[in-house]
Amino acid sequence: MGAAEVESDRPQTTDLELARAAAAGDTDAFEQLYRRHFRRVYALCFRMLGNPTEAEDLTQDVFTHLFNKIGSFRGESAFTTWLHRLTVNQVLMYFRRKSARPEFTTEEGETPVQIVTGTGNPNRMPIVDRIALERAISQLPRGYRTVFVLHDIEGYEHYEIADMLGIAEGTSKSQLHKARLKLRQLIRQEAASN
Repeated sequence: MGAAEVESDRPQTTDLELARAAAAGDTDAFEQLYRRHFRRVYALCFRMLGNPTEAEDLTQDVFTHLFNKIGSFRGESAFTTWLHRLTVNQVLMYFRRKSARPEFTTEEGETPVQIVTGTGNPNRMPIVDRIALERAISQLPRGYRTVFVLHDIEGYEHYEIADMLGIAEGTSKSQLHKARLKLRQLIRQEAASN
């Protein structure tokens, strides 16, 4: 039996178990989380920043922040959802510090960002749009939010999402459609209240 076969026979430690171990001071557990999620965090940073060097730097900042905050992960949501939120918050703080206004560049995720228009101050729009989008995403029902994040933000295909969540591919497509409609409604409500 080869080393590869032995590795595949071992049950994979869950993100929650690794997060708890890392919170207790296990640096190997934190390193496993880093290796498991580094590419996803970098991809999100790159999509939001549009600059590979800044994305690399910010990815390191995210994991430094994660190292300090890992004890606050309670497992109420998927670790990937929590890490995504932490990453987006770090990028938004970076934008605020740098007073940068890059465009949100997710291919299919642009629609909700572009819905909020005409505040009278075009210099405020990019950050306002991102904050409104993040607020709206957090208000989505859990199933809608999960599919939206996996598809429009993380870039997974519907068949991959269906496999990960144990749902039909059509259900993934339906939930994404409903999530986008709900996002439009939530962002319009936010814009109308401002």
